[in-house]
Amino acid sequence: MFNFYYGALFVIVNFALFLLCYRFFGRTGLYAWIGVATVLANIQVTKTIEMLGIVMTLGNTMYGTIYLTSDLLNEKYGEKAAKKAVWFGFFTLIMTTIIMQMVLVFEPTADDFAQKPLEKLFGLMPRLALGSLLAYFISQFLDVRIYTMLKKAFPKYNQLWIRNNGSTIISQFVDSLVFCTVAFAFFHPWHVWWQILISTYLIKFVISLASTPVLYVARTFKVDQND
Repeated sequence: MFNFYYGALFVIVNFALFLLCYRFFGRTGLYAWIGVATVLANIQVTKTIEMLGIVMTLGNTMYGTIYLTSDLLNEKYGEKAAKKAVWFGFFTLIMTTIIMQMVLVFEPTADDFAQKPLEKLFGLMPRLALGSLLAYFISQFLDVRIYTMLKKAFPKYNQLWIRNNGSTIISQFVDSLVFCTVAFAFFHPWHVWWQILISTYLIKFVISLASTPVLYVARTFKVDQND
């Protein structure tokens, strides 16, 4: 049960840091969060854990905050700002992949200790990045589009939870399916792949529900609209 309780704490810390980032740095902080979260989520996903008897990868919480960020940008600054954030995250992931693959090519010294761990961590990154890029590109623009449609259909403040969860539930299923297929198909046994797919989506679904109060809180922050 340690992973379950520690995971709950992990979610709270992620959301708290997200709110602090927006409170202190405004819209600029949201774009910065997108960039950092995109990189960290793709590093964390290399770690597999077991929670409540289900095999899952890390990174789902951090990745869920990306949807939270784009929804907040769409809510307060409009669809154009949300799409800009999607492109920013897309570029960040490509940039990180290219740079880290070049880093691995450098010949290490005889007493270097970092090369092998870096190879293990970032050696999978091209495949993970391809899966993540495809999933990110498809699901994020889908999320922005659905959120915009729901914003028109359910414009009231107390209907924010419909906009947030309605867009995220659909887009994150597409994201999970695309990413798990590209990143883990034929890499893990199929029963493990299936567990990762289901657990990844369920965790993202729970994170989406948990992020709704965070979105309500963030929406009330008085920050400079030009930040």
